[in-house]
Amino acid sequence: MTLDKHKLDGISQIKSKVLPTPDFEALLIKAGYQKSGSAPAQGKRIKVWWNHPTYRRIEAMYSPDQQMAITAYHPNP
Repeated sequence: MTLDKHKLDGISQIKSKVLPTPDFEALLIKAGYQKSGSAPAQGKRIKVWWNHPTYRRIEAMYSPDQQMAITAYHPNP
């Protein structure tokens, strides 16, 4: 649970370790990101990719029930 550990392009530093999914996604959408896909991840979590026309892609991990965003980061190129 490290949402507060990563700086995301176009988003103010998140101060919480986790956020409810609607709140997290509202931040991304407001910054111009669009959800581009998802897949199952380790520990029954869900990985979601977010693209932006100018910022780097974001990979976000959600709880198994998809109610909480638990981490998000820019993957290495």
